[in-house]
Amino acid sequence: MEHRTYSNIVGIKQNKEYGTKPEEDSHLHKVLRSSTCENVEANVNEEIEGSEEPEQIEDDEIKVKEELEMKEEPIYLEEGNDQCSQYDQVFPQNNTPIKNQMLYSEKRPYQCSHCDKSFSTNSDLITHTTAHTGQKPYLCSQCDKAFSQKGDLIQHQTTHTREKLYQCNQCDKTFSHNSNLIKHQRVHSGEKPHQCSLCDKAFAYRTGLMNHQRIHTGEKPYKCSQCDKTFSQNISLILHQRVHTGEKPYQCSQCDKTFSQNSSLITHQRIHTMEKPYQCSQCDKAFPQNIHLINHQRIHTGEKPYKCSQCAKAFSQSTCLLLHQRVHTGEKPYQCSQCNKSFSSNSNLRKHQRTHSGEKPYKCTLCYKAFSRNSILINHQRRHWGETISMQPI
Repeated sequence: MEHRTYSNIVGIKQNKEYGTKPEEDSHLHKVLRSSTCENVEANVNEEIEGSEEPEQIEDDEIKVKEELEMKEEPIYLEEGNDQCSQYDQVFPQNNTPIKNQMLYSEKRPYQCSHCDKSFSTNSDLITHTTAHTGQKPYLCSQCDKAFSQKGDLIQHQTTHTREKLYQCNQCDKTFSHNSNLIKHQRVHSGEKPHQCSLCDKAFAYRTGLMNHQRIHTGEKPYKCSQCDKTFSQNISLILHQRVHTGEKPYQCSQCDKTFSQNSSLITHQRIHTMEKPYQCSQCDKAFPQNIHLINHQRIHTGEKPYKCSQCAKAFSQSTCLLLHQRVHTGEKPYQCSQCNKSFSSNSNLRKHQRTHSGEKPYKCTLCYKAFSRNSILINHQRRHWGETISMQPI
């Protein structure tokens, strides 16, 4: 293959050379720098016909410091329009047009498996693939927005740092755009202009409506790359991926525990504060989590929505159903680390482990005896009650 450099590539047809206009000259620099070459001798001082002196091109300008050899077949400008097929750039013609000018094509070995596009680097391919998978791994630390590309996240973060001239007249929040202020004010007004066409639910923001509609369609476009799970919302995918990475960015300020979700941290902190914001309307009991309140209220209503598919039993809580189903399956996932015994529930395992540790947390209030299980304590206390009854006068 013939060795070529910038200076002798600029215009070849039937062994004749032509000068180039500045915009063509600049474009050829771009093409040459983007090509993949090896073992071509650089000839930067070749004389071009029509010039009074040989054209001097600096080594650092064309970056020719090694011998390069072209691996790609050359591509040519179409005759008559001087258009580069590599970069879609058209040059105006002059009195001495360049015909069949040889350029270098860029190799793109990374092919997208979802479409016909190909890329010169693997990182460009990965970035492009997010358009098909819907993944948005770049999460803003100051709000819930997520992005498929890091550059988009960086651009978004400027909305948090730029000057905020629009202030809400009902709270202290400020915004960089008036449109964002208008959207925020719906929090105070309760306005929900985006209504679902399939049910009565309405939403303050269009994104909320879009996420909700996936409940009806069953669409789950966000798929985990490490397992088969799919999600209807990108934020759910991001939170799920922390199961694989082990990331727990939310740390309790009062102890060493960390959590993968901020909501889990808030719930945990109620252990320290003893806060129980969820109170039963039918009794005095209160709970740190709403789900605990819901489960408790079924004691009053008698509701048992969780039914066993293999027998007629029903339960007020899903965990009770799960434990019951192990009676049918024989599953015993909780194994003692000190012996070979296994159990269907964690509570039964803890009871068993007291036989190894000697722990006896259940103490009789009438004598000094203690027991490892509450059921044994109850049986023991019945003896005291029997003794008391027998000692009463007839």
